[in-house]
Amino acid sequence: MVSKMTEDLTLNMDAYLPLRDVVFNTLREAILKGELKPGERLMELQLAAKLGVSRTPIREAIRMLEQEGLAVTIPRKGAEVAKMTEKDMEDVLQIREALDELAAKIACEQISEEQLEELVATMHEFEESTKTDNVKKIAEADVKFHDIIYQSTGNPKLVNMLNNLREQMYRYRVEYLKDENNYPTLMKEHKDIVEGLVRKNKMQVTETMHQHVKNQAVAVKAMIQEQEQRMFPVLMNR
Repeated sequence: MVSKMTEDLTLNMDAYLPLRDVVFNTLREAILKGELKPGERLMELQLAAKLGVSRTPIREAIRMLEQEGLAVTIPRKGAEVAKMTEKDMEDVLQIREALDELAAKIACEQISEEQLEELVATMHEFEESTKTDNVKKIAEADVKFHDIIYQSTGNPKLVNMLNNLREQMYRYRVEYLKDENNYPTLMKEHKDIVEGLVRKNKMQVTETMHQHVKNQAVAVKAMIQEQEQRMFPVLMNR
């Protein structure tokens, strides 16, 4: 795809972050919002000129995007925004489902009263965030909800694995949260997870967690198929 850089791409400066991180956050947000489209070229010179920086932080930011699965480098062509595929999504969510269910089981035994109180507060925080149009804020509240469960396991190795997976999950999470029709289901699932943890009911928590991930997979798969239909209408209709 020939690059057609969005005119709205501007650097979101943060005095406390290295320049490469500022560039990374700017490009990441543009990809997640759909301002930089799947398959769009990420040309260092063009991005450097657009953002008013040298090529070095651009190159470093692209490497960071690759680690999150948001960009890919193609030999003799260069970097481009990664396309979302069903296979990639299924691979990531399959691992997430297994680790989330494991974390839920351990949390049933380990979670403290303070962590339960924090989880309830975060559940309400998520519900409030859905009343805004800020998908980033909604996604952050959802991440925070799950992070409390992960931390409650007291297993740093499991938490580290889930944190590494979270970066690869983020794009699919944002796609899921762009559709406000999913919010009632999400809120009910969060409530059921909390109730299961309060009762220390492993079956309830793990079954809800399983359905939680499955619903996301089904919804995102439909979105990916819809995007492919728009990009390749002739091939998809054969």
